[in-house]
Amino acid sequence: MRPFGWPEAALAVPAACVAVATGAISLGHARAEAQQLGPVVGFLAAVLVLAHFCDVEGLFQACGAWMARRARGRPVRLLTAVFALASAITAVLSLDATIVLLTPVVFATAARTGVRPKPHVYACTHLSNTASLLLPVSNLTNLLAFAASGLSFTRFAVLMALPWLVAIAAEYVVFRGFFARDLAASAPAPDTGEAPAFPVFALVTVACTLAGFVVTSTFGVEPAWAALAGALVLAGRALVRRRATPLTVVRAAAPAFLAFVLALGIVVRAVVDNGLADALGHLLPAGTGLPALLGIAALAGLLANLINNLPAVLVLLPLTAPAGPGAVLAVLLGVNLGPNLTYAGSLATLLWRRIVHQHEHEVDLKEFTRLGVLAVPATLVPAVVALWGALQIL
Repeated sequence: MRPFGWPEAALAVPAACVAVATGAISLGHARAEAQQLGPVVGFLAAVLVLAHFCDVEGLFQACGAWMARRARGRPVRLLTAVFALASAITAVLSLDATIVLLTPVVFATAARTGVRPKPHVYACTHLSNTASLLLPVSNLTNLLAFAASGLSFTRFAVLMALPWLVAIAAEYVVFRGFFARDLAASAPAPDTGEAPAFPVFALVTVACTLAGFVVTSTFGVEPAWAALAGALVLAGRALVRRRATPLTVVRAAAPAFLAFVLALGIVVRAVVDNGLADALGHLLPAGTGLPALLGIAALAGLLANLINNLPAVLVLLPLTAPAGPGAVLAVLLGVNLGPNLTYAGSLATLLWRRIVHQHEHEVDLKEFTRLGVLAVPATLVPAVVALWGALQIL
């Protein structure tokens, strides 16, 4: 709701203080939770800065021009281009970049090419969740699962590559059928406009940052340092060229949201310590066979829609980590794919809805839910099967 426009931390931080003051969680446990989340929060801040200054460099404007040229007024080709770009941007720059930076570009591209925007705009929100399975940097839930899994950066990506591809392919099939009428509508001759300059510096920096993730993981160094290096390079370039100020850099890191994440972690830890862990422990399937992984993912998806995916992953990871990385990754599939069912499933979906309203485009709750009812099982079940297969083979 964000009463009076307050940031999320305005309620979460006092709630964490109340939890500590009332003894719902000890000060020692609260401090331990904050220390555990510290590297994750630092990583998130660096990735947010990196994505913001990629936008300053013109990366997303260039993406819009590429989509317009690729589509040439054909809705199906534009949908394919949106799927490709949204999947890549979500995987590399996180789902926040897809929601905040790509969604407005998709609106503008649809208007420029004369096609109906609905399928392409809906693709942004679904892919911000579905395509966030690949890398630890793709989603805050991934960062938390990555820390709990004990996997290296490369090993995480290898195991999640097949589920990522399968889920995106299933999502595409669902979209082609669900939005068949919109995609069949004819469009006038498109105005693709003049192509902007290609942001080579931004792309090279992102590529080097990704390579840095692999190197730091190999040597046991927190990948947050690689993310920080990439963020400093792009932010420093913008500062030198006077396209940003130090305050701009701080705002890009979203300090209020980072405080919200830390505070939420403490509140959830208090709830877990006071009975939720025992209740969920009886519901979670044991083992890492295919039926168990399907059950874990389904429970995680359901919990994400009831209490949002970030609290859900904080609750479930301590319960599944002892079973090994397979169970942890099954939780991740559930909390990343499950939120496509409802608005409340993830923070990204809520933010997407706000951006869509800003563009004076109505979102029908029934239509959103009908799409989710089709898409979530169609993506979740084959993705879990793909994960199980990857665990057996790799």
